[in-house]
Amino acid sequence: MRKFTKFIAPALIAAIGLGGVAGSASAQPGPRDQVGRQMERQMDRRDTVRADIDGLRNKIDRAEARRTISKREATGLRREVAQIQQTHARYARNGLTAGETRDLQKRVDRVQMALQGERHDRDGRRG
Repeated sequence: MRKFTKFIAPALIAAIGLGGVAGSASAQPGPRDQVGRQMERQMDRRDTVRADIDGLRNKIDRAEARRTISKREATGLRREVAQIQQTHARYARNGLTAGETRDLQKRVDRVQMALQGERHDRDGRRG
């Protein structure tokens, strides 16, 4: 404990103090900062949609493995997910816009609702 108060605590205080000084020096965002933030938002959108698509594929696989949906139902849902992935790849070439992200998210939501419906219909057919 003594080592902490002697060496680490002053180093933490100094780092916090320098962070405050550096933060106040760059308070005004410049054009490069705005471009950087825009790129981060595009990356976040792309990663979020990609994660949703991958998660949807995993949910379909799990539902088929648990036999809550039939093989035919799983194949149809996977086909829809593959179409969404192709659309995502086409959109992502130039970076996703907010509209493209919304479109992809709507498609993912539609397939998720279809998966939920297929789990509860117990008929082994699509639709």
